[in-house]
This record gives sequence, C-alpha cells and structure tokens, in this order.
Amino acid sequence: MSLSVAIRHSFGNVTVDAAFDAPEGVTALFGRSGAGKTTVANAVAGLLRPQSGRIVLQGRVLLDSGRGVNLPPHHRRIGYVFQEGRLFPHLSVRGNLAYPGRFAGRRPPAAEFDRVVGMLGIGDLLDRQPQRLSGGEKQRVAIGRALLSAPEALLMDEPLAALDAARKEEILPYLEALRDEARIPILYVSHAMDEVARLATTLVLMSGGRVLRAGPAAELLADPELAPMIGLRDAGALLSGRLTRHHPDGLSEVAVSGGPLFLPHVAADPGTALRIRIEAQDIILSRNRPEGLSALNILPATVTAVHSGEGPGVMIQLRTGDEMLLARLTRRSAEALALVPGTPCHAVVKSVAVARGNVGRAKND
Repeated sequence: MSLSVAIRHSFGNVTVDAAFDAPEGVTALFGRSGAGKTTVANAVAGLLRPQSGRIVLQGRVLLDSGRGVNLPPHHRRIGYVFQEGRLFPHLSVRGNLAYPGRFAGRRPPAAEFDRVVGMLGIGDLLDRQPQRLSGGEKQRVAIGRALLSAPEALLMDEPLAALDAARKEEILPYLEALRDEARIPILYVSHAMDEVARLATTLVLMSGGRVLRAGPAAELLADPELAPMIGLRDAGALLSGRLTRHHPDGLSEVAVSGGPLFLPHVAADPGTALRIRIEAQDIILSRNRPEGLSALNILPATVTAVHSGEGPGVMIQLRTGDEMLLARLTRRSAEALALVPGTPCHAVVKSVAVARGNVGRAKND
C-alpha cells in the first residue's frame, strides 16, 4: 500500500513543488513553518486543488491535472486528523466514533470498532461528552473516528501541537501502535523533531516549498549533510534495540548492535523492541576507550564522514555495530583528535542525556 504525490501550486510569492512516495507506515513531512507541509496535506486530502500534479493512492488516481481528474474529498477515502480534535460537541464519544458510518450509510463491523477502541485505549470514554475529555483524549477519539471511516490513508496535521508535554507523552504510544497496526500510509505533518524521530518510518524533508530529501527516516537522520537543514540542536540519529532487563538502581538495559545502553527506566517489558534517538550534541568522542568516567555508555565506533559547516562546529558520522550515530563537536576538537573517515574511536553517551521522549517502541519482528 502506498501513496504517490507530485504537485505544484503557487500562491503569492510562494511556490510549493513537491514529489515523494509514502509507503505503509508513517511518512513525516518535516520542515519549519512555511515549508509547504500543510499545503501538500490539503492537496492530498482534496481540500486544495493544486495548479498541476498527480496523486495516486493504492493505485487509484485521486488527482491528475493533465487528464482533468480531481476526486472530491469524500471520494478519496482519506481520514484527516487536525491540530484540534474537532469533535461534535453534541455527540458522545461513541456517537463521534459512529459518525463516519452514519455519513456513509454503513456501520463499521463491531469487531473493527472494538479493535480501534482497544488500540487507542478509549473504551472507558465511550459514554463521555467531548467537553469532559482532556486534550490527549480528544485527539485519540479524533484518530479513532478517522480510522472508522475505513480510510486507505490517514493525514495528521500537527496532531500534537496543541498539547502540553505530558499530554504528548500520553498519546505517543498510541500513535506508535497506529503506525505498526494500521497497515496504511500515514502522512504526518510536523515541525517537532522529537515526534518525527519517534514515529516516522519515512522522512520527507521540506524547505521553501520543495522536497530537499526523502527516504528512510533512520538513514536521513544519520546524514551529517542534512543536520543544518534539520537544525543543529535537533540533529541526532536513531538506534534500534531491544530491552533486556531492568536494574534495581532504576536503569534499564537495552541491547543495540554496538553494545549495551543503560537508560533511565523504560516503561516496557523485557524483550520489547525500541528505537532510541541520541542527539548529536550529547555524544563525546574519544580515540581510546576512556577509563575513570562516570558515563556508563561507551560504544566502539568508526568515523564514516566528517561534515564541516561555516561555523566552528563539525558533524561527525559514526558507525557503531550495524547502525549510524551523529556527534557534534567543535572543529578544534575534531582536529585535535585527527578524526577522518576510517578513524576508530569510542562514542560516550550519558545515560541521563537520553530523554524519555527520545525512547519509543519499534515494531516487533
């Protein structure tokens, strides 16, 4: 299942010219405000008719400006989740979830209703009115309503932007479950790298209305040349691991291909597959294995690329085990260590530097 997008649309002095493919899973449109992300999402949903383009979902042509094809929104079979839940205030949660079936003249099978309710953890909310829900609960209900319209794709436009940090942390596990279980393309619009790194399987990096790069999220996030476009403070790579055990001192041990990682307690059972974002600014490099440090995480690595910008900083790409890391150093430090591609070294990561929001669940094989 996939979504193919190629559109061009101008308004005022801004031109959006974007083309990419979104396979099954979460494809994140990432970029600063004004990058053109929402314009692309609205064109896919049919809320905006671009001046030219072609959009194909699961083999169905939704838009083809050359042939005069432009399906209306209600014929596209796309669920749309906005920044605010936009629930019907006069309907209960159950009524909101049932609304897509009423609109289409059919009710979703009871088993599908129960599956969506269970996946999103909203079974206890069914008889509540929207005004009695928290922001995170409203968003979960909005996602459930979109899923119960039997969509072939799901669009999510900054769905966590209106939530505080606690509510975001509450809803992210449900979005991870949605990514792994829905088996449809999910287009996720965001300018928050912590959300993108935790959820995205595919990344579309946008700036000035254009797609700079598109591809597997782990690959793009580990590319040192893309760090300035992502934002130096947001730059960081993803590691895949599996939780092995919880220690009595409150640390959780995770096995990654480069060795063990010790992290603040991870609320998951041993055996759970995880994805861990380690920010480039939180890594220290040493040519030799350091001794007498308080840091618990010391991963053997090899330098694979050195990218120097115009300022005093340097972005170092490293291979540890089968995966890549990024480290942000000063140019002076990189020169003092004589870091060039092929240099063996050790990446040192403080356990407490890996924030809870940078550890998410991955799909179990």
